[in-house]
Amino acid sequence: MNLAPVVLFVYNRPWHTKQTIETLQKNSLAQQSKLFIYSDAPKDKSEADNVKQVRKHINNLKGFKKIIIVERDRNWGLADSIIDGVSSIIEEYGKIIVLEDDIVTSQYFLKFMNDALNYYENEQKVWHVSGWNYPINSKSQNNAFLWRLMNCWGWATWADRWQYFNKDADSIINSFSKSDIHSFNIDGCSDFWYQVTANKENKINTWAIFWYASIFKQEGLCLNPSVTFVNNIGHDGSGENCSKSPHNQKKLNQCKNIEFTDSISESTEHLEKVKKTMNRSIYARIKRRLFCRY
Repeated sequence: MNLAPVVLFVYNRPWHTKQTIETLQKNSLAQQSKLFIYSDAPKDKSEADNVKQVRKHINNLKGFKKIIIVERDRNWGLADSIIDGVSSIIEEYGKIIVLEDDIVTSQYFLKFMNDALNYYENEQKVWHVSGWNYPINSKSQNNAFLWRLMNCWGWATWADRWQYFNKDADSIINSFSKSDIHSFNIDGCSDFWYQVTANKENKINTWAIFWYASIFKQEGLCLNPSVTFVNNIGHDGSGENCSKSPHNQKKLNQCKNIEFTDSISESTEHLEKVKKTMNRSIYARIKRRLFCRY
């Protein structure tokens, strides 16, 4: 199998970074995979010690085919670091698997991502593979579905799709109609559009909402496992852009072989299940607006 490179972005959270790497090392394809780690430099002196601890840990790693570490000599910030790192690696390898320093994975996460990248490589309607999914009521953990929303907690894509990434808030805003925005917000179940306007107003500086918008405008689809292969442990107040999440899950998908769908259209069944999860409570609705502003 032609495995995709794994790219991990780290900053100033030693404990979270260790948990992320330890579970990644336990993946069945870890020793056959190249791991690139981008370590951002501290914003100021108060961050220096934690960044130093993270760098000490990543410079003593084993368990992968090859480990390449990029230590930034200035603070790029998460959004710019990810855009630059993903663009550089994907240009060379043609595909990529991306993680951040607070994503713990199932032992079959890398297999699922690589299998999906190979399966849909030539299917131009499929733009993105997510390792995470909302805690929906699923009868089986061995299948996956397609839908419109991009999730960024452990994800993958191809170079010929990533080339359309557009972080120009003005052009995105000008190209979306009211009906587009309604659909972008999962038919009014969430407020993802807020993140676009907040970037425009310089209230936040994020990347993922623009990747979602780029996929959406190209009418692309995103693949999700019915049961998540990852969990985000960063919603404990330690993250730069995230509050606590109502969607943390304890059990991860342990299925080795996933059945991929050949029906290249949005799954209405799974869409409705996710909508129910999104609408579960007023508390969750408030949190959705705040969490995961990557």
